[in-house]
Amino acid sequence: MARHLITSAIPYINGIKHLGNLVGSQLPADLYARYLRTRGHEVLFLCATDEHGTPAEIAAKKAGKPVAEYCAEMHEVQAKLAEGFRLSFDHFGRSSSPQNHALTQHFAARLDDEGLIREVSETQMYSPTDGRFLPDRYIEGTCPNCGFDSARGDQCDNCTKQLDPADLINPHSTISGATDLEMRETKHLYLRQSAMKDRLEEWIDTREGWPVLTTSIAKKWLGDGDGLQDRGITRDLDWGVPVMKDGAPWPGMEGKVFYVWFDAPIEYIACGAEWVEAGKGDDWERWWRTDKGADDVTYTQFMGKDNVPFHTLSFPATILGSNEPWKLVDYIKSFNYLNYDGGQFSTSRGRGVFMDQALEILPADYWRWWLLSRAPETSDSEFTWEAFQTDVNKDLADVLGNFVSRITKFCRSKFGEAVPEGGAPGDREAALVEEITRRTAAYAGHMDRIEIRRAAAELRAIWAAGNEYLQAAAPWTTFKTDPESAAAQVRLGLNLIALYARLSAPFIPDAAAAMLAAMNAPDTDWPDDVPAALAALPAGHAFTVPDNLFTKITDDQRAEWAERFAGVRD
Repeated sequence: MARHLITSAIPYINGIKHLGNLVGSQLPADLYARYLRTRGHEVLFLCATDEHGTPAEIAAKKAGKPVAEYCAEMHEVQAKLAEGFRLSFDHFGRSSSPQNHALTQHFAARLDDEGLIREVSETQMYSPTDGRFLPDRYIEGTCPNCGFDSARGDQCDNCTKQLDPADLINPHSTISGATDLEMRETKHLYLRQSAMKDRLEEWIDTREGWPVLTTSIAKKWLGDGDGLQDRGITRDLDWGVPVMKDGAPWPGMEGKVFYVWFDAPIEYIACGAEWVEAGKGDDWERWWRTDKGADDVTYTQFMGKDNVPFHTLSFPATILGSNEPWKLVDYIKSFNYLNYDGGQFSTSRGRGVFMDQALEILPADYWRWWLLSRAPETSDSEFTWEAFQTDVNKDLADVLGNFVSRITKFCRSKFGEAVPEGGAPGDREAALVEEITRRTAAYAGHMDRIEIRRAAAELRAIWAAGNEYLQAAAPWTTFKTDPESAAAQVRLGLNLIALYARLSAPFIPDAAAAMLAAMNAPDTDWPDDVPAALAALPAGHAFTVPDNLFTKITDDQRAEWAERFAGVRD
């Protein structure tokens, strides 16, 4: 049994996330965590809400609530939606937790002691209209590098170039739209990332098998322009982790907070301490400190490509720079973007399907299957209602659901609600067992390598193999002349349902649970011996005919939903 630490990028607190956010981090992380658990590994799967910075302040102001109250409420909303999508977090924490406050301040102090923090007097964008300094992400303009007209003050999402607000052409405040921005002097703490360049490059070069997307973005930032730049880790805001050292305000930094991109990744570690505080675990350090046992942990992170620079450079710079024995990530699974029906998902315009809306119209498994089987691993992918309808109807209803329904109902009508006895498997059955065994090994290989679309395709092929067998064997015809052989065919088919449930559980946990319950087969572990698994339900084993696992999406429903989610969110 191996030990696996898994984290997914923590979502901002400001509102409900859309399906593009979900498939870019949390959902594939859950798939991997569920799979590893079925293989008997020890897993700690952590996530949290990212609650600091201007996004929280602005959202709270819009909602007419104190920011702390707003964050507490939205954390509950996001936690319930995670439950609704069956995200199996061991703990879903909060970056505003006391544990993260303490750990963030600890890391800043360690970095300062190591000579990696410097104080900088600088001019920063100030908006007289808004009456405040503007954080980088609340300044937008045209990118001087690629001409993208919605580049943020810290980074261009189009070309991923690291920016300074002063670099933008025609900058404006995204809070008020004001263009009368001016530069005013302020002081901030900077992390001397430039001093860490060689260590970071050496560390990245030791990472094995990282996706090309991950390494290409990291290398681009390391070598872009003048190389890795020092980065501010404080901000002029009211809400966040106070800038303190040794329990007292940091001299000259009174009233400031740590930059959200400094404290948010640290929450991954703090979340482990929260997990213990919540009574769910007993030793978080054995997962996070190599001097406490974490040297045998494999740590995997999941995130969208826009988060890669901070997780390959800034956060590792914090960990390495502290010179303390913290666990560093072993593998970063990064994703491109999921677009929506010819354009982009848009939180501000409410364009696309958001997590709460998705669960209102269909159960989680429908979404989980489609999103994971179309995960944007190697390039951007696109959600269309036509593709969604086609895949749900074909894969879930026609292939898997139809197989389960046909074999159980036929057995009930001819043999009763128990696995029939009699007959012996022949060449056709042996060929099916061989195919399922081979495909299950291939499926496991894809899951081990986190090749999500390939894993989904192999699982779909495993389902299809059962359907093809059932169609060719035709026990309803065999029964008329050879009931014994029909019994053997049905017995294999019923065992296939139990096997399908065990293999499918990481993708579609609710349907898998329904199949296991119907087959009266509580074993959810991975089928290491496929032939044995396909004979695990003996003659006489009772089962029940399950309700229809999946309902097809009609053309009318598809048209209605396409219209409903094209406009502005209510």
